[in-house]
Amino acid sequence: MSETQERPYHHGDLRRALIETALVMLAADQNWTFTLREVARRTGVSHAAPYKHFRDREDLLRELARLGFVQLGESMTQAMSLTQSSVREQFIAGAQACIDFALCNSGLYRLMFSADADKSMDPDLHDAAMKTFTILLQLLEEGQRDGSFRPVNIDALAAASWAQVHGLAMLAINGQLLEEKVGSEPVLAALNVLLDGMCQ
Repeated sequence: MSETQERPYHHGDLRRALIETALVMLAADQNWTFTLREVARRTGVSHAAPYKHFRDREDLLRELARLGFVQLGESMTQAMSLTQSSVREQFIAGAQACIDFALCNSGLYRLMFSADADKSMDPDLHDAAMKTFTILLQLLEEGQRDGSFRPVNIDALAAASWAQVHGLAMLAINGQLLEEKVGSEPVLAALNVLLDGMCQ
């Protein structure tokens, strides 16, 4: 039987199998131009099978993005929990975890922040993204309480921090943090410049 022929479906969880197949395709191709028909074929199910769980391709993409935010939040939380020292060092650990996640999952990371992952269309996706963002907010609030960070508007601190980290992540996955341009440790250097401006 050729790879293009449909195979009988033997998975115990069709929804999970479709998601796993789509994630593999996303990682391999670094884009999400695939169709539900192609996901079904590679999963080994009928072309109609995905519609039992996803209204359309965009519905599947939003679920992939939701899972991405969940995984990103878990990565950041774990990295920060391993640093039992200052809030500043926890910030760097969380930021580095975010950038590492982007490098290891570049297609998924791009999807998470794309127009195709429209958070207004999916409350679960919106909640997952906000939960991840709250990790940053809580750390900033903790830093203000213990006097580490300046007592300025928390939204301004959050915007500056998220823009810096997300910008570094995008530059990293696009291969643009070249040593001849930004030095041998551009991420740490940029984060320290940001934190020097945020700290008292």
